[in-house]
Amino acid sequence: MSRASERGAVAVEFAIVAPLLVMILLGIMEFGRAYNAQISLTNAAREGVRVMAVSNNQTSARTAAKNAAVSLSPGLADANIIFSTASCTPTAQMTVTVNYTLSTLTGIAGPFTMKGKGVMLCGG
Repeated sequence: MSRASERGAVAVEFAIVAPLLVMILLGIMEFGRAYNAQISLTNAAREGVRVMAVSNNQTSARTAAKNAAVSLSPGLADANIIFSTASCTPTAQMTVTVNYTLSTLTGIAGPFTMKGKGVMLCGG
């Protein structure tokens, strides 16, 4: 077998394998970005419910949740942060849910609806 025919075989093999490798790389990037967004949402919900349980102030709780999720782009809006009740009475349970729609970098899949949830007893 000559060298010229081997070069042609290598080019064909590369043409078959290269798209698969690119798809795996893009999948790893998308998964990592989605995982990071989920961690940010969980942290935002936890910070929001902590502030709400201690201060009973929805404005402060929303601000704390937004500040905890600065890595999200676009950032959180007030409409993304939902409280289970309007006020936090002592010994009651407060739940803060943060909803977010994550668009993908590649556009192959998505957008994905994601949710972070935090629960805490009121009164600190």
